[in-house]
Amino acid sequence: MPNFFTDNDDIRFLFDHLDLGDLARVQEDDFADAQAGVDYAPIDERDAVDNYRRVLEIVGDVAGDVIAPRAEAVDRDGHTLNEDGTVTLHALVADNIRRLGQADLMGFTLPRRYGGLNCPSLVYTMAIEMVSRADGSLMNIFGLQGIAETINAFADDALKDEYLPRFARGEVTGAMVLTEPDAGSDLQAVRLRALQDDDGNWYLRGVKRFITNGCGEVLLTLARSEPEVSDGRGLSLFISERSPRIRVRHLEHKLGIHGSPTCELVYDDAPAKLVGQRQRGLITYVMALMNGARVGIAAQSLGIAEAAYRLARTYAHTRKQFGGPIERLPAVAEMVTDMKIAIEAARALTYETSRVCDLEHNNERVLNFGRALAAEETKRRKEMARTFKRLNGMLTPMSKYYASEMCVRVADTTLQVLGGSGYMQDYPAERYLRDARITTIYEGTSQLQIVAAVRGVCSGAFEKRIAEFEEVQFADPLLAELKATLVAGREQVLKAIAFVKSHNSDYLDLAGRRLVDAATAVYIGHLFLRQAEPGGSQSSPCGTGLQPVATARDRKKRVARRFIDTEVRKAHFNCELICAGDRTPLEEYDLLAGPVPARE
Repeated sequence: MPNFFTDNDDIRFLFDHLDLGDLARVQEDDFADAQAGVDYAPIDERDAVDNYRRVLEIVGDVAGDVIAPRAEAVDRDGHTLNEDGTVTLHALVADNIRRLGQADLMGFTLPRRYGGLNCPSLVYTMAIEMVSRADGSLMNIFGLQGIAETINAFADDALKDEYLPRFARGEVTGAMVLTEPDAGSDLQAVRLRALQDDDGNWYLRGVKRFITNGCGEVLLTLARSEPEVSDGRGLSLFISERSPRIRVRHLEHKLGIHGSPTCELVYDDAPAKLVGQRQRGLITYVMALMNGARVGIAAQSLGIAEAAYRLARTYAHTRKQFGGPIERLPAVAEMVTDMKIAIEAARALTYETSRVCDLEHNNERVLNFGRALAAEETKRRKEMARTFKRLNGMLTPMSKYYASEMCVRVADTTLQVLGGSGYMQDYPAERYLRDARITTIYEGTSQLQIVAAVRGVCSGAFEKRIAEFEEVQFADPLLAELKATLVAGREQVLKAIAFVKSHNSDYLDLAGRRLVDAATAVYIGHLFLRQAEPGGSQSSPCGTGLQPVATARDRKKRVARRFIDTEVRKAHFNCELICAGDRTPLEEYDLLAGPVPARE
């Protein structure tokens, strides 16, 4: 199998295009570890970027050579629930995790003092995509490293020292235990109780459902520590280890991602330890955890879609009908072309989101834990913190929504390209579609992501960021023309925003999908223009030399043209529909939806 990093021109292009050196300098605290003599710590920006490249090559090798060939067997066989309430992972899944641990890839973003690689989130996002391309279900274990990040961010030193080295060595995997049978997306309704005895020890009692990797060794559990407080302020976050007091009552039988065990858990006064402060479990800790998880699902969506696209592209090239390959049929050619551009669009947005997340987290670290800053520098960084927070509040749900919807669309189109063969299990097209379908649901449905993203679009974050993009001037006539199209698109979006704000808040939610779609198209259009800009590389040229950077940028110009010509026109249409003010789904719901069907 190929290396999933070196065979992907677009990931390698973005690795070189994005300013990883600047991220590395802040991530490495101006390379303090190297100055202190820490082994393997990079000595400068070039060394750090070279390390990131080598790490991604290792991920690509493990994904292509080890994980991908096993995905079909894992999907077919699944895992085993034992009579004692434990779960035996599929032997190949257990070995995949072991191999990732042996390659030191299970502490991807953890600091070196705990045995981690100290990589930026952007590099981790690239790794998640490659693992997901190999097996989308395995990402749900590999991608749960955000649990360790949450412990690192909010737990005390004793908990960090106890758990983080074990995560980094790959000795344990984790689960974020949030959902309950009667509290799905509404986490403020969590009822699982956290009880404290006279000695201050905590115990958990209750049931959790739909828990990804709930059979993992370390569980971060959201529980109600203040029974008299009924909303999110009564919730705290706890850490517990797998024990006879935590039993898997049921393994869910799912449409897809069969290699990811989804568990119903019963806590029977299970011992636990408080993470951080009481009553901040949902408001601070889980929200931070879920934001990272949502970017992870966007990356997972990219990986599944990339695998599906490659299958469709190969099949369309080799399948002969009507005297030639079906890729020469106009309808198939358009499907394959649009799949490829859709993946690159979602990748551009997801990687941009990860980059901004890194900027926000590193800025916060400098503010709160770095050396003493001058008053002016402190003021500047506090303003940066507000800007990054607003931007990420929009980009995180936007990228999760856009990438996951793209994934389902691409997987479905792949099956269509393969026709009857795709519907059969002889090809993995049906597995890709089954695996893709969950991405629009877990870690917050697409509808919830729209609710969050549209408020960012309307709060000024979109307008401010696009204004920064529009400051760039292009000498190339085509890029300048495309920029003018985006400027017109921005004006339409702002007009739609003004219209929505002049109506009741329920119309904002009703128009939310169209408004987010329009804003996203304009945002991605600008990202494509930056990728196509001559001399716009912010780092070194493509390291493997498979695609010269000038050729890549020339191709990106054509990608930008196709994307902007099609998607910004759709944005104009969406804005026109918004400004038409149709409220019939709200005002005539009973009439249009019809009566509730009688139970059979």
